Amino acid sequence: MNHIDPVDLKILKLLVKDGLCTNKEIAAELNLTTTPVHERIKRLRRDGVIEKYTIELNRKKLHRNLLVFCSVSLKEHAAEFLEKFEKDIQTLPEVVECYCVSGGADFLLKVIVEDMDQYKLFILNKLSALSNIGNAQSQFVVKEVKQASILS
Repeated sequence: MNHIDPVDLKILKLLVKDGLCTNKEIAAELNLTTTPVHERIKRLRRDGVIEKYTIELNRKKLHRNLLVFCSVSLKEHAAEFLEKFEKDIQTLPEVVECYCVSGGADFLLKVIVEDMDQYKLFILNKLSALSNIGNAQSQFVVKEVKQASILS
């Protein structure tokens, strides 16, 4: 992988801010022509710095009003049980992010649902139905204070 220079960082910041930003717009912002911008973006993708392009959705406009962080502890911690949980959690669409963490819990889930009733159904019918769940602690987001990218 090549070194990422200040121009690369500026390009990345512009793309993080607006993934639909064109090479022409980026070039104008950086006082470059479109060809070097195109080549740099191509290299950043090839080197794996840019993994994918996505969009950010307004969850409230999609009626997903409740954001919950759920700490999950497993009963058994052998590799096969951890792998099974990681595989099973992939099937739950309410879980938008899952992290294996240190500390009091084994996993931290970011769960987005419509409301408290839907979360209750998620816990009772989906999460607790997974094998090896020992304990789950929920923290409900009251206010989102900051959301950012690593280059914001």
